Amino acid sequence: MLYLWLKAFHIISIVCWFAGLFYLPRLFVYHAQSEDSVSKERFSIMERKLYRGIMGPAMIAALIFGGWLLWLSPGFLSQGWMHAKLTLVFLLIGYHHMCGAQVKRFARGENTRSHVFYRWFNEVPVVFLLAIVILVVVKPF
Repeated sequence: MLYLWLKAFHIISIVCWFAGLFYLPRLFVYHAQSEDSVSKERFSIMERKLYRGIMGPAMIAALIFGGWLLWLSPGFLSQGWMHAKLTLVFLLIGYHHMCGAQVKRFARGENTRSHVFYRWFNEVPVVFLLAIVILVVVKPF
């Protein structure tokens, strides 16, 4: 029964984390397009609160619950799909931190990228989500 509760909380944490990973780069698009200081300040506040208040805690919870699940079922670590999934999770953590660095650059007024860049940057977590869900559900290897 504990395993099912952990799995439920792991999925909830992932959903919350990905909500932030989808929305924060969209805020970057709008922030890069804004021209007045009031809008830029508003976007900086929204970005900071989303990153620190939702994305960070959700990522930590997802990693804790996921690690706990692996500890309860260590046999998964010998399967290829889990190695691929964990590699993608590691890369996703890097993407998360890239977002955090960008939040800081926007707050300092140091953005050098266009809204078009952020539109493409916004698609990265979609690719990760598709790959991770397919690996977990289909277990292709």
